[in-house]
Amino acid sequence: MAPRLLSCLGRRSSDSKHDDKVTADLTTEEQRRYGPVLVELFSSQGCATSPSAEVLFSRLGRGDFNLDVPLILLTYHVDYWDYMGWKDPFGSSQWTVRQKAYVEALNLDTMFTPQFVVQGRAQCVANEEEALLSCIAAAPRLPAPTFQATFEKPTPDSLQVSLTGALRSKVDQEGANVMVALYESGLITNCPSGANKDRVLANDYVVRRLEKLCSVKEISAKKMFSGTVNFSLWEGFNAAKCGVAVFVENASHHIFSSQKFQLPEKL
Repeated sequence: MAPRLLSCLGRRSSDSKHDDKVTADLTTEEQRRYGPVLVELFSSQGCATSPSAEVLFSRLGRGDFNLDVPLILLTYHVDYWDYMGWKDPFGSSQWTVRQKAYVEALNLDTMFTPQFVVQGRAQCVANEEEALLSCIAAAPRLPAPTFQATFEKPTPDSLQVSLTGALRSKVDQEGANVMVALYESGLITNCPSGANKDRVLANDYVVRRLEKLCSVKEISAKKMFSGTVNFSLWEGFNAAKCGVAVFVENASHHIFSSQKFQLPEKL
């Protein structure tokens, strides 16, 4: 990808103005049980300013900011800084494509790292702590899905995730996608070259795989359905360090509901 893409310039947080096409059927009880906020970080080991954003993200996951809002955190390592002398071992063009979709949906001028995107609707530079907390506080929340998950390893190098439950969000004729992410925390990398030369980098909530469970349209919030996704596993896979996040997004990548599961240690 062209190197004109920026790393970390000062930017104001921004909100997407697209109309929502997924709504919630809320009873009085459900209104008191809103689901989590999904926060996505676009980062790269080839970006000099990303490590500080990763530290902030890890602190967010540890609960250092005492937020009243439950969170689901996902980090996507883009690949467009790989030409700078260090190839990010977790980088993927798939995550670059996802960030580009947000650039278009949020009407931004360019792509940059590190970047936070909150509920698919607002974004800020990922080193701006106050801007991030403000985006989280203002983020719309809907009830979490009620999926039950089962995990199996059909082969030593694959993981099967089966989900059954209801979205608890009504989807109209425009439809939405139910996505499943497999992420890993506690990753340590020694960087002998590149923008972070001679640094030891720690990364949490790194998305290793992302698959679509299904596409849905014109369904009620209480409709039950099930589906299965299969993930190919990587060398050194450790279930104790991994989790699964399920989220519902529309064509504009607005996030409407989400849910997470920790993998059982013994798979």
